[in-house]
Amino acid sequence: MKQFKIKKTKEKVQSVNKSLYIKKDLVEKLNKLASDYNTSFNNVVISMIEYCLEE
Repeated sequence: MKQFKIKKTKEKVQSVNKSLYIKKDLVEKLNKLASDYNTSFNNVVISMIEYCLEE
């Protein structure tokens, strides 16, 4: 299994908006990760989803 890494922000690509209901404590952890890696909350979540789908 490859190691998870937060990807660098990509160039703008066609995308859509989706709403997710996320527990407050999970949002806080994701915000912390985003801050630690100097990236956005969205980029952290998308990196995680892409990683899981690739595995």
